[in-house]
Parts: sequence; structure tokens; C-alpha cells
Amino acid sequence: MSSSFLFGAKQIAKILPHRYPFLLVDKVISIDLVNNEIVALKAVSGNEPYFQGHFPQVPIMPGVLILEALAQAGGILVHQKGFDKKIAVLLNVSNAKFRKPVLPGDVLYLHAKGIHISGNGGKMSAKAVLGDQVAVEAELSFAMVDKDKL
Repeated sequence: MSSSFLFGAKQIAKILPHRYPFLLVDKVISIDLVNNEIVALKAVSGNEPYFQGHFPQVPIMPGVLILEALAQAGGILVHQKGFDKKIAVLLNVSNAKFRKPVLPGDVLYLHAKGIHISGNGGKMSAKAVLGDQVAVEAELSFAMVDKDKL
């Protein structure tokens, strides 16, 4: 694993409207604007507030938060594609599969690939990977909303 990255927390906070505890992307590792792909990282800490109540005896990261982390990675990609005056808002999650539990100490690699991206919205395929195993995969649809209308 390389320690290099494109964006850290400060740059991500300038792109996404989310803040702790709902900012779920720690770093952006790579962006390929030609192929509409992004790889981001979420380091899952045992101090995350949801672990206090989500299976506290055997803490597991909630699947819906993994989907949100994937959507946020996709939102960064959309921003970098030139839609910096808009925000991608999640509309639909389809074909979601939860294949491996995500535990404290895990490092999630968030892969999103734009299938269709326009000024009105789009669709992405996404997967969260632990090591060489897919933990979660889904298709995410989104609408584009003007930032000044939020």
C-alpha cells in the first residue's frame, strides 16, 4: 500500500458538504477522468460512533454507511468531472450485495466507475474492497442539485 494520495481530508472537505461523523472518505488515491473512475480510502476506526450500538459485542460497520462512503467517492469524481457548482445526491441503490463484514481496523478501498454522468444526474457501479476481497458492491444512481439550492 502506497502512502501517496491525491486528496486528503482538507481537500475532500472543500468538495463534499459532509462533516464528521458523516464524512466517510479519508483520502483519494486515484482519479481517471477519461474512464470515469475513482479510488478512495476509508480507514475504519474502532472509535467510530456507530460501533457503540451496531452489534457492540462484535462491531460491524453498517452496510448503509459503506454504501454512503461509495456514494461520497462517486461525488468527488463527479466534482472533478467539472460539475463543481453542483452536488450529486443519491437517488437509488440497486443490486447491492454485502459479501464481507467490515470491522474496526479495516481499510476500505472505495472504487466507483461512472456509467453515465451528466448535468442532470447519472449512474455508477461501485465496490468497497478489503485487501483482495469485495466487501460490498452496488449500482448507485444520483441526481445533480445546484449547490446554492441546498
